[in-house]
Amino acid sequence: MTHFPEFEVIPAVDVQDGEVVQLVQGERGTGKRYGDPVEAAERWLEAGAETLHLVDLDGAFEGDRVNEAAFEAVVDAVGEEAAVQLGGGIRTADDAVGLLDLGVDRVILGTAAVENPEIVEAISAERPDSVMVSLDAKGGEVVVSGWTEGTGLDPAEAAERYEDLGAAAILFTNVDVEGQLEGIDREAVERVVDAVDIPVVASGGVAAVDDVVALRDAGAAAVVVGTALYEGEFTLQEAQQAVENERR
Repeated sequence: MTHFPEFEVIPAVDVQDGEVVQLVQGERGTGKRYGDPVEAAERWLEAGAETLHLVDLDGAFEGDRVNEAAFEAVVDAVGEEAAVQLGGGIRTADDAVGLLDLGVDRVILGTAAVENPEIVEAISAERPDSVMVSLDAKGGEVVVSGWTEGTGLDPAEAAERYEDLGAAAILFTNVDVEGQLEGIDREAVERVVDAVDIPVVASGGVAAVDDVVALRDAGAAAVVVGTALYEGEFTLQEAQQAVENERR
């Protein structure tokens, strides 16, 4: 397994209009703003993050990445200190490779991978181990286009398909519980984990340290946490410590 040798807690840096934002259930206009992306990234590095999860929310909704300058600044600031995974609005293989050239470690493909699965194969052929496919589930089916359109795809079956196409990891987000601080859906995560041999990174609904531990126990390789960290429900160190303690 190329990434996540040990379970990781990954802070999310979701950017809209150049600012860090956390949405509720992926709904536009529900965002709470948390300031400058570079400051957020530096704060998480100081707190001990090994990976940062960057999302271009404008890109996810519009299909065009408009926060490029903000992300370039974050990649520059992070340097070699942590891995950077970036998603939102990546629609072509050239786009993805350009980001990898910029210093991003993993590109996250959502809508593009669903609409054109071959893109996963194309990027993986050129840059092995660099593609993470994002499967967002709502009501048990994969949704795309900023979580607005159902696809009829089963998340576990879709995960298997992308593993066959060369995906290095799956990002599984349960939209039903996203951004609400009301807890996770462990069973949904376990189904995806059981379907594939590549790492599954879980996202959505983490409200407490217990949720982080539960996702680790469900077999996730890592968890992305946004709202709970920004709202101070727990610290990055507390989450890492809980996982460490359980591991001993």
